[in-house]
Amino acid sequence: MIADDVFGPRFMTNKLSQKQIPARQRLILALDVPDMTAAKQLVDDLGDSVQFYKIGLELFMSGNYFELIDWLRARGKRVFCDLKFFDIPETVASAVRQLKDRGVDFATVHGNDTMLAAAAREKNDLKILAVTVLTSLDRSDLESLGFQCNVEDLVLARAKKAIKLGCDGVISSGLEASRLRDDLGDRFLIVSPGIRPVDNCTEDDQKRVVSPTQAFLNGADYIVVGRPIRDAQNPREEAERIQAEISALFPE
Repeated sequence: MIADDVFGPRFMTNKLSQKQIPARQRLILALDVPDMTAAKQLVDDLGDSVQFYKIGLELFMSGNYFELIDWLRARGKRVFCDLKFFDIPETVASAVRQLKDRGVDFATVHGNDTMLAAAAREKNDLKILAVTVLTSLDRSDLESLGFQCNVEDLVLARAKKAIKLGCDGVISSGLEASRLRDDLGDRFLIVSPGIRPVDNCTEDDQKRVVSPTQAFLNGADYIVVGRPIRDAQNPREEAERIQAEISALFPE
């Protein structure tokens, strides 16, 4: 058990984030599109309705990844590099060194203790987020991978280790955010993917999902939304609808 005086009070009653984050930056758009042309078009279409973008493996493999980072930064956008570094510790450290001076805000590591520690050692102002359990996995998936525990316990155990090792926060479903806040307090970031508005519950590969409001009430600092905005008939209108939902929780 981690001492309460390190991470804050146990069993917090108000889990809504108190961090000084502009409300409109709490929405992160998952820019999961095939190439840079499509990425630029979506960013232009969304305009000022989205200020923070996550770019991952699909765009990395398409080429022009760093050019896209520079393009987003030149337009005043915040950038989250979701490459889930997993390699020998020195390689992870080298990858973070390559990234930390490019104006990127967040980067993910999906590895063991030595990998997380190596990333944290090199981060400077780049915030390192540890992946706990992918939101595409549920209890049966974990059992098939050899984990004999429930999802919530595994998320908590990994989050405790990540914070002790110097990571700035975790990637966690909003379903587990409440337990993380109860046990670890509020001195770290929770970024929650797998967000599905209540009127957008179509079947896809995300299994542990919550609505934007519920994720924040459970203690998330940021939410990551992809398909519900990207595949909407009017992506900008849907982004603004979610922004209005967020602003109601975090009035400025």
